[in-house]
Amino acid sequence: MADKMTPEQRSRCMAAVKGKDTKPEMIVRKYLFSRGLRYRVNVRKLPGTPDIVLRKYKTVVFIDGCFWHGHEGCKHFRLPTSNEYFWRHKIAMNYARDYANNIELELAGWRVVRVWECEVKTKALQAETLRNLYSNITGTSYDNASCHTGTESEAAEPDTLYGK
Repeated sequence: MADKMTPEQRSRCMAAVKGKDTKPEMIVRKYLFSRGLRYRVNVRKLPGTPDIVLRKYKTVVFIDGCFWHGHEGCKHFRLPTSNEYFWRHKIAMNYARDYANNIELELAGWRVVRVWECEVKTKALQAETLRNLYSNITGTSYDNASCHTGTESEAAEPDTLYGK
């Protein structure tokens, strides 16, 4: 299927894609702040410019878009059929850059946590994902009984998503 936009229109459209303060980022930030965690955002001195930096816990959080970071098996990630080589290469390079940033941050003593956009997009997954994120950051369990739904399920560690 041919692109319905001119190259100039496509360029403007792609330039409008946000890189900071996205809706998933705001959801995570508001939740962490409401739980009493204080953080810095988009710290450029650290590799990869993490979305959230929690110095007290020596932890950085990246909120990754499923399309841009190649979230395999996710309904939000599907390679475009036009210019497939370009997109396959672009996403592979993003993936490699993310992996290199993880290694560099870990060597510097930081704990790296990655949250996928799809994990906070729907209300069904959002509550569990945010509770698990809080627990992962603080090393404690979620202690608010009114929000506790029984046993905490063991979720995959977000920082293991890149093959660690």
